[in-house]
Amino acid sequence: MTRTVLLTGFQPFGGEQVNPSWQAVSALHGTRIAGHRVVARELPVAFGASLKALRAALRDMRPALVICVGQAGGRAQLSLERVAINIDDARIPDNTGQQPVDVPVVAEGPAAYFSTLPVKAMRHALSAAGFPAEVSQTAGTYVCNHVFYGLMHALRRQRIVRAGFIHIPYSPAQASMHPGTPSVAVETVTEALRLAVKVALNTRMDARLAAGAEH
Repeated sequence: MTRTVLLTGFQPFGGEQVNPSWQAVSALHGTRIAGHRVVARELPVAFGASLKALRAALRDMRPALVICVGQAGGRAQLSLERVAINIDDARIPDNTGQQPVDVPVVAEGPAAYFSTLPVKAMRHALSAAGFPAEVSQTAGTYVCNHVFYGLMHALRRQRIVRAGFIHIPYSPAQASMHPGTPSVAVETVTEALRLAVKVALNTRMDARLAAGAEH
């Protein structure tokens, strides 16, 4: 039986016409990486509904590895997120008009969950291959963090399933509408994700490398 990797991206939001997270992961749908079949799913940019869609995908596919991907306009590198926090605090409304402020993702849930991906080994491999990559200490407090926290909560008793979140920059088409903001081509992100998945599947213990932040 072929094991499965679940990759998720998001619908456009915030007035954008596209979301490069979905463009990048959908390009890998149906491919095989390290003997695993890749399945891509698009999530709504909506508090609550995004987690319902994610949990349905987890039930349907029972994946060996899950990486959720989201857009973070303004960032210059692929950000391998280290920690998800139990708070929704939306600067802008989601696509359904919801704008929660200081609401827990999961009532009575722990304050935070750490990614179970080998984020340092992934960052090292990506950087060595010429992809812009960093380990990030914050996934924000919008729908991306909502999904990241909900993912880790859903898998909290399934230690064998590795999971986490990666933020990606604007695509060049988006950046052209936001002068001065960095971008990475969608095709480049797709190839970086291919490598990230391979490293996550083949790395049992994360590398001991400095990847912290001063601020």
